[in-house]
Amino acid sequence: MPGKARPGKSKTNSSAKKRIRRTGKGVFVHEKAAHNHLLQQKSKKQKRLSKKTLVLKGYKKAVKKLLPNK
Repeated sequence: MPGKARPGKSKTNSSAKKRIRRTGKGVFVHEKAAHNHLLQQKSKKQKRLSKKTLVLKGYKKAVKKLLPNK
C-alpha cells in the first residue's frame, strides 16, 4: 500500500550468534572465557568453573534484542 511505512527488519548480531545459544527450554547459555589455553597451570576448580553458564536474568532482554530470531 502506498503511504504506509513498514517496520524495518531486525538483524541478528553476528558475534552474539557465535557465542550464545538457546537451550530447548528457552534458556540462553554461553561459554565462559579462559578455557582454551594455558590449562596446565590452572587449578581443577578454575577449569571446571570456566565451562558453560547461563546468561544472567538482567541481560536476558539485551540478549533477546541481539538474537531476535532465536
